[in-house]
Amino acid sequence: MKKVLIICTGNSCRSQMAEGWLRHFGEGRIEAMSAGTLPCFVNPLAIQVMKEADVDISSHRSKSVSEFVGKQLDYVITVCYDAREACPFIPGNHITIHMPFEDPSFFEGTNEERLNEFRRVRDIIKAEMKGFAMRVLKVNG
Repeated sequence: MKKVLIICTGNSCRSQMAEGWLRHFGEGRIEAMSAGTLPCFVNPLAIQVMKEADVDISSHRSKSVSEFVGKQLDYVITVCYDAREACPFIPGNHITIHMPFEDPSFFEGTNEERLNEFRRVRDIIKAEMKGFAMRVLKVNG
C-alpha cells in the first residue's frame, strides 16, 4: 500500500478534499492522509460539497504536519504555495509533488456563490487526484 501525505496550510479544505478523493480513487491500495502547517478545523463547506459527490469526509479532523514526521511515506503532496514554503523537512525516501489549488475559503459572496466556488475547486482536485491515483496504481500494479 502506498502512503501519501497531502499538506496545506490549515488542513481545512483543499488537503481534506484531496485526501477524500485519493481514498476514493485509491481502491484500498493508497493510504491517504492530510495535514496542515497551521491546522485549524475541517471547513463545513468542504464536508458539504464532498458529501454531494458521495465522498464522506465528515469524520476527518485537522492534523498537524508534525504528527507525520518519522512516518514512512511514499509521496508528499503540497496543495498550496504557503504549505510548500512553510513545510518542515520530512525525512525519508519519498517523492514530493506540488499541486497548487486555489483556496475556496477565501472566496467572498453569497452562500450559494461560496458553495459554487467550493464545488469548482472540489472538481479540479478530483481530476488531479484521480490522475495521480491512476498513475500510482498503474506503476505499482
